[in-house]
Amino acid sequence: MTGRSLRLRRLRRLTPGRGEAGAGRRRGATPKVVALGGGQGLSASLAALRRITGDLTAVVTVADDGGSSGRLREELGVLPPGDLRKALAALCGDDEWGQTWARVIQHRFQSRGDLHEHAVGNLLIVALWEQLGDPVQALDLVGKLLGAQGRVLPMSAVPLELQALVKGHDPARPDDVDTVRGQATVALTPGEVLSVQVVPGDPPAVPEAVAAVLDADWVVLGPGSWFSSVIPHLLVPELLDALIETKARRVLSLNLAPQPGETEGFSPQRHLEVLARHAPKLALDVVLADEAAVPDRESLSDAAKRFGAAVELAPVARQDGSPKHDPELLAAAYDRIFRMHGRIGPWR
Repeated sequence: MTGRSLRLRRLRRLTPGRGEAGAGRRRGATPKVVALGGGQGLSASLAALRRITGDLTAVVTVADDGGSSGRLREELGVLPPGDLRKALAALCGDDEWGQTWARVIQHRFQSRGDLHEHAVGNLLIVALWEQLGDPVQALDLVGKLLGAQGRVLPMSAVPLELQALVKGHDPARPDDVDTVRGQATVALTPGEVLSVQVVPGDPPAVPEAVAAVLDADWVVLGPGSWFSSVIPHLLVPELLDALIETKARRVLSLNLAPQPGETEGFSPQRHLEVLARHAPKLALDVVLADEAAVPDRESLSDAAKRFGAAVELAPVARQDGSPKHDPELLAAAYDRIFRMHGRIGPWR
């Protein structure tokens, strides 16, 4: 048995309620939901999920190397805090306290000095990391301060570098394949992204994140930047093992439109195809997509069947025409999926 398998077995023994998802929980409890992703996509999912469950955990990518996060990462050697901050802001309540703190931690300084474009929340998170020496404990404390309606965890205990193989990255050499480094660069790269990997290649997962996936009723993957926010979770071996072995149901939430750069020209079904290339053993139960963003429903259904998943189409986009999810509509879609596709859970 490999060291990775032994670590996962230890975590499984420490995880309550193993067996059927939700087994042994008190009647009337809400489902345990774990959402994985990063950036604005994860924030949209969390803003929706906190409306329908009181037991929510976000597992966040830690490969960001741009902006304020990149500067703090380079200077202090810490995990990039930006996506963690965005997740915490999305979990803030709709009352005055929650919305005030959401604005505060998202506030960016405007100056001619070193503080320019640093986010208040990034500095607060890093300060607590240095004070406490424990990233998870520090994030829990920030969440308590904000009154966050859920927990935020990094997916790995070390900062990661994202690397992508890109065909046609140099327009002058459209058939050549180059290695592109850095999440910020990959997210906007010209050319066709063929695959991504993380460095180091066998990063340690945060134990609390693995335990949360193993103990969940539902795991939600996506939406978000496909190669730089969604797929990286599948490149952390212990986290991927947990996603494969969990008794939870798994829903993949697709984007509303291809992202300029890394998924330019992608159809909904192509998103599933590249996901399968990176995690061929991963099974899904439901693929959620906006009904207006799926021109070929049969092809998407065929791609979903390779994961063992059903396709659910629902209006989840904002009505202003922007490619952004509406929290209320997305919450209604998730709630319907949990009720229609989940095992008979104690939250019914």
